[in-house]
Amino acid sequence: MATYESMHADPYANPSHFHNDPYLDRTEPTHPALLGYLFWVIGFTGAHRFYFGKPLTGALWFFTGGVFLIGWIIDFFFIPAMSEEAERRYRPRATDYSVAWVLLIFLGIFGVHRFYMGKIFTGVIYLLTGGLFGIGYIYDICTLNEQIDAG
Repeated sequence: MATYESMHADPYANPSHFHNDPYLDRTEPTHPALLGYLFWVIGFTGAHRFYFGKPLTGALWFFTGGVFLIGWIIDFFFIPAMSEEAERRYRPRATDYSVAWVLLIFLGIFGVHRFYMGKIFTGVIYLLTGGLFGIGYIYDICTLNEQIDAG
């Protein structure tokens, strides 16, 4: 005898078909812990916290030197948990979070990360104005994960 479950597919069983989003099938991590550790090396500036989507504590780390280096050292042990939290929070997208972050940290003042994200107009503006005189660069450090996730 056929049951309701056997006759009707559960749309929530495979969310990529339900939402029609091909990036939900990707298995690689959006925020790998290895890159988090690389950002941790300069983490007294808060780079690893910004990368994992924690802009408030990232700013605190920036202005206090990783809360006087003590919090920076403790964060070494929390990076795997921060990575898992970021994995749950940010969905895979066509724009790779890790590539965008590396471009932002090292070439963001020139807008290279914006070109990578497909934002050509603002990329040119950043290139000509030094990341809108640094203000746009700071804005992107605080909001890059959300910009990619929305996009």
